[in-house]
Amino acid sequence: MEAATATSLRSFIFPHPNRRLGRSGAAFPRFSGAPSSSRTSRVTVSEEGERLPYIGPKPKKDWAADWVLNNEATVRSLPIYVGGASLLAVLLNRAVSGLVWLSIRPKSISVVKSEGVECKSIHAGLPEPVVSELLWVWESLSTVTCCRSLVIIYDGICIVQIGVAAKSSTEDGVALPVDAVKLMQGTLYQGIKKSKAQNYLANLSLYPGKSELPFLPTNTQAVILQPLGDKGVAIIGGDTIRGFTTSDQTWIAYIGEKLDVTLAKFTGDLSVTLESVQ
Repeated sequence: MEAATATSLRSFIFPHPNRRLGRSGAAFPRFSGAPSSSRTSRVTVSEEGERLPYIGPKPKKDWAADWVLNNEATVRSLPIYVGGASLLAVLLNRAVSGLVWLSIRPKSISVVKSEGVECKSIHAGLPEPVVSELLWVWESLSTVTCCRSLVIIYDGICIVQIGVAAKSSTEDGVALPVDAVKLMQGTLYQGIKKSKAQNYLANLSLYPGKSELPFLPTNTQAVILQPLGDKGVAIIGGDTIRGFTTSDQTWIAYIGEKLDVTLAKFTGDLSVTLESVQ
C-alpha cells in the first residue's frame, strides 16, 4: 500500500518526459510539428509517444496547377497559337466580307449602240401642227434621255415610227413595219390599257413580252410603254439598262397626256399608208 502511494506521488511530482502539464496540472498529448509540405500527411503522437495517422480532411489536389506544371512548354506557346488563330479568323472575315460586297455591288452599266436601220415614218394624213409636235417630242426624248426608238400607236393605227428600227427580213435596208393590230392584242398593250399607267421595262431582256416588240432593235435595253388616254400608246426604246430616270418617267407621262389631247383633235379618218418624211 505504501509502495503504491509512493509511486503515484512520484509520478505526480516527476511526470513522464513525453507529457506536458497544463496550468491545472493535467497532462496534454504531444503533437508533432507542421508537415514540411502540403503533400505530407499530418500525424499526431499518443500519450505513450506513438505516432498516430492523421484522420482529418486531406488537402484537395489542384488539377489545373498540376497540368500547367506538367505542360509548361505548351502553356508558354499557347498565346502564339491563339494569336495566330485570331489573325486567321480576321483575315477570313475580311475575305468573306469582300466577296459579299462584290456580289451585291451593281455592275457598271454602259450604253449599247442600237442595231438596226434608221427610220423616220409619219402617217400621211396628219396635219402639220401634229407632225411638228411629234417631231418635237422625238427630238426632245432622243436628246435628253436614252431614247433611240419611238413608236406611237393611236386609234388602232401606227402614226409614228422613228429612230432606229429592226431590219426587215424581206427587204434589205428597210425597217420592219409595225403591226398595230397584233401589238394591241398582246399582253403589254392590254396591261397598260387596263392599268392606265406607265409600264417601265428597265431591263427588256428579262421580260417575256419582248417578243411583242419585234419592230424595235434586237439589242434594245429598256422600254417605256406610255398610255395615250384610252386610244393609244407610245413605245420608247432606250440603249441603256435602267437608263430612264425617275424624272424621265415623270416627264414622259406629261408628254403622253399632251399628245393624247393633240391627237384626239385631229385623228378621225386616217389613211393606213405611211409616207417617209425627210
